[in-house]
Amino acid sequence: MQAPKRSEQLSRKDAEKYGRAQRKHLSRSELGQYKLGERQFDPLQVIRESCRSRLTKLLSVKYKLMAASIFAFYRGTVEIMAADLAAAKNTSIETQLCGDAHIRNFGFFATPDAEVVFDVNDFDETCRGPWEWDVKRLVTSIVLAGHEAGETGNKCRQSAKLFLSEYCSWMHRFAGMTTIDVARHRVRRNLNQPVLRDALMKAERATPATNLQKLARKTNRKWVFREIPDQVFKIEKAEKAEVLDGLREYRQTLSPDHQLIFDRFHPVDVAFRIAGTGSVGTRDYVVLLFGRDENDPLFLQVKEEPPSAYINSLKHPHPANDGQRVVEGQLALQVQSDLLLGWCSIEKRDYLVRQLNDHKSALDIATLKGRRLIEYGRLCAELLAKGHARSGDPIAIAAYLGNSGKAADSLLGFAMNYAAQVEADYKTFVKAWKSGTLKPVNRA
Repeated sequence: MQAPKRSEQLSRKDAEKYGRAQRKHLSRSELGQYKLGERQFDPLQVIRESCRSRLTKLLSVKYKLMAASIFAFYRGTVEIMAADLAAAKNTSIETQLCGDAHIRNFGFFATPDAEVVFDVNDFDETCRGPWEWDVKRLVTSIVLAGHEAGETGNKCRQSAKLFLSEYCSWMHRFAGMTTIDVARHRVRRNLNQPVLRDALMKAERATPATNLQKLARKTNRKWVFREIPDQVFKIEKAEKAEVLDGLREYRQTLSPDHQLIFDRFHPVDVAFRIAGTGSVGTRDYVVLLFGRDENDPLFLQVKEEPPSAYINSLKHPHPANDGQRVVEGQLALQVQSDLLLGWCSIEKRDYLVRQLNDHKSALDIATLKGRRLIEYGRLCAELLAKGHARSGDPIAIAAYLGNSGKAADSLLGFAMNYAAQVEADYKTFVKAWKSGTLKPVNRA
């Protein structure tokens, strides 16, 4: 059966028929097949290629962060997994992918009505693609996070299994709901439960006022960014002017009511910022603005968005602007998003613009042991299933999955095998990094 167009809404009967038909294209027992040592590419070359357009002076920082642990390496090398996933058959049942679905890319943030919620919060790699690619990346991250927290292989396997069971269960629930109910679905949890409490308290403290004291200082009656080693750097006036000029284009991507809010602020300084792991080496700016007075601060992040790691693996046209790709992907997956989410271009590079650290935080994976890892995995499963159901066809996915548990068992096997592959790639990377042989393809 031919895959439906993105804008096409199949009837329940046709969606079920399509989902089951895809088992003939890729059986559920084949869904999770992965054999170590059979890939046809060099993972080090993939890393070099991914750094082609990045700032060479920051690659040493990126590589040092990646070398810190297997999980940090996994965070910084989505391109390797994208190449592995592209080399295998897929279900062809597409949804909006988070793209870099690992457990550190779920966290707290503030909604437009100032409620602090927990959801997927990183969309740099988002694009349309097979639903299982997100599931495979996320379930593997659960295994790796468990290992990093000191859990046994058996407990990591159990946590991964429960995650997959929960994802399948929620997809069946979404398949039985109306389209509007799926679109409105909010994940309800007691945010004060132990697995979330520390991150929630951190998110509640992450306000523009606290960021002002942390990131800026007042000198000669003017507020300017502090220089923070390996985090925040001052830039030249010409570069600041280019960023501020880009904000004029960004304003046009906001809705009229959000333009009204943005217009009440004026910029006072711009700096360069390093954050995360996978994004290190891209151009990332932070802008300080004030509204009525210095007690009314706003911080915007202007973050370069290279093409998605999956773009060459899928038969989709390249987007006109990768910042726009990220914004549209985020809106497709989240029920509520940043009030000032938009995009622009600066010097022929694409950028995402959003509020910086507005009640944002993520969990420390070192705390994810025992029941915490299990409960956190179940929460992420519901959130990912919700995003896939909102942006794809939950009936088709549920029909493909069925009720036998075959798909979940197959995906569990993939997670355990791929975690071993990541460990092997990590050892190869660390050896190359320490020997100084890991050089970029060319310099940006």
